[in-house]
Amino acid sequence: MSRRPSRGGVLYGLLATVVSAVVALTARVSVERQRGRGRVARRLPDGPIIVVANHTSYADGVLLALACRRLGRSLRLLATAGVFKVPVLGRLLRRLGFIPVNRGSASATHALDAAAEALERGEAIGLFPEGRITRDPDKWPERAKTGAVRLAVRTGAPIVPVAMSGAHRLVGRKRILLGLLLNVVRRPEVISKVGEPIDVRALVGGTSTATPAQVREATDVVMRHVVDMLAALRDEHPT
Repeated sequence: MSRRPSRGGVLYGLLATVVSAVVALTARVSVERQRGRGRVARRLPDGPIIVVANHTSYADGVLLALACRRLGRSLRLLATAGVFKVPVLGRLLRRLGFIPVNRGSASATHALDAAAEALERGEAIGLFPEGRITRDPDKWPERAKTGAVRLAVRTGAPIVPVAMSGAHRLVGRKRILLGLLLNVVRRPEVISKVGEPIDVRALVGGTSTATPAQVREATDVVMRHVVDMLAALRDEHPT
């Protein structure tokens, strides 16, 4: 017997369709899939996965969710708790299953607990390891925080790295509304590249525990994948 989709799932699908149409008016968005391994190239892996990406724009969450949707998965994003306080938007994000993160507080680890529970149910979790929009003037990623790797070690879920190029041209940090209106004419190109899943436990010795040094090293390895893919998309070398 097929299981009826949840109300949240139906809402997610409806909003994804609407938002995708809106984004198409203001940008040319494409997802560059992996080459080879045909099934993986067509869609993201089934089961629990942690999707990580670089962060250059306020639009990144939407763009990452849409990219994953095109590859067959609905993404539950970890987002800063501030956006959940916005009337209507906050309630909507909760209905969609997004997970608030109280950055810089003692309760920040609660978000990883909620994410771990979602992964146990076989869901896809998304987050931006830098923790904020990059301050690098050339839009290269900053050094990542360790939360994604700690979550992967804890749950055994693989990390899927994603590089996104051009999102800052869609929504910048200033004059957001004006920029969106101009983009109806300019329609900047936004490209996402999805890498192969990374077995993080293998990076830390094949166990469900790891030392802080191992977690730090594994985090740098994961972000190196993101940076390398971004460099390939931009045809540039990181500064």
